[in-house]
Amino acid sequence: MARHGTSVKLTDKIIRSLEPPVTGNRLFYDSEIPGFALRVTARGARAFVLNYYADGVERRLTLGRYPAWSVAAARNRAKELRREVDNGGDPLAARAPPEPTKTVGDVLDLFMKRYALEKLRRPNHYADAFGRLVKPAIGKMPITDLRRRHIVGMLDTIEDDNGAVMATRALSYLRSALNWYATRDDEFTVPIVRGMARSSASDRARNRVLIDDEIRTLWPSPFEQAGNFGRGCRVMLLTGCRRSEVTGMTWTEIDEDTWIIPASRYKTAKDHVVPLSGAARAIIDAQPRTGPLVFPGKGGVPLSRGGNHKARIDRAAPGLAPWTVHDLRRTSRSLMSRAGVRPDIAERVLGHAIPGIGRVYDRHEYLSEKRDALEKLASLIERIVDPPPVNVVPLREARR
Repeated sequence: MARHGTSVKLTDKIIRSLEPPVTGNRLFYDSEIPGFALRVTARGARAFVLNYYADGVERRLTLGRYPAWSVAAARNRAKELRREVDNGGDPLAARAPPEPTKTVGDVLDLFMKRYALEKLRRPNHYADAFGRLVKPAIGKMPITDLRRRHIVGMLDTIEDDNGAVMATRALSYLRSALNWYATRDDEFTVPIVRGMARSSASDRARNRVLIDDEIRTLWPSPFEQAGNFGRGCRVMLLTGCRRSEVTGMTWTEIDEDTWIIPASRYKTAKDHVVPLSGAARAIIDAQPRTGPLVFPGKGGVPLSRGGNHKARIDRAAPGLAPWTVHDLRRTSRSLMSRAGVRPDIAERVLGHAIPGIGRVYDRHEYLSEKRDALEKLASLIERIVDPPPVNVVPLREARR
């Protein structure tokens, strides 16, 4: 069998016996024609090439892929080109300039356009992670130069700034894009291996719930200092809805005291009806109608995922233990149980599927029950934020 670095006469038998390298590509040179070789990639693709020097610079010309090009045809073409080189010519100089090498950012954009926007349920999550976390780190790098160490460096930065869970999520999104691109490029090998994730499934299964003192700390000044994002956080706590659902709320989704989240924006791909408590409605009614969004960012555009806004809240509440925006949803669920809401109703408020036969046969919307649950939740939050005065017994009365 031919080995990398050795020269043999290339034949069909020899070529079929060559095993692909683990990574990258390898050249197997022909013993009869100088520079004539077969390139084998890690994905098993084979192509005939001719290496030569022109003006002191090594050049490589791809002749054709095997077996579309036979050994005889490739050898004959290599002989012709070799004679041209020996006479001082440069075969590549007469060819059109090669297409510019795609960057990592180009590949991510192509993935979003050709695949994600049409086939993924929440392509905006991918676009956001690529734009905020991946492109600033490695987006300008040629895709052919991307190595494992570059991705590891990017993950280190994301983990330091955004946490291990976000780093793992960005890695997952990047892996999807690179795996898709590998199906379109014979020579590209995905430089991601097992063990690069920064968190496990158990790490991502958070159970953080804000306690009363933390809610009292966040509700007034810290949430208010974060502007529309902070007011949106209040609505998240009052409704149990997700960040993206609240920050994407539009005025057309509000029908008096009911908020209908359209299927296009909801995780289950079905419309989700949220009866608005008086407290939630008061926050929404106080928002100026400057555009389609109830809680817009600067210039009327949708709010970002919240990194800067969340940091502003944290700076205003420095003593608070680490928490995430999604913890508000978990806290709402816990408070509903504390307020005496039936578990199945609380789950329906959050839009969770109810297991068992009831999921199939029970088509009742439970709107009145959900409305009652959210009013109970609002009342409990009000008592937490502004607790009633505690009766104090005078000392002389106590002694009697």
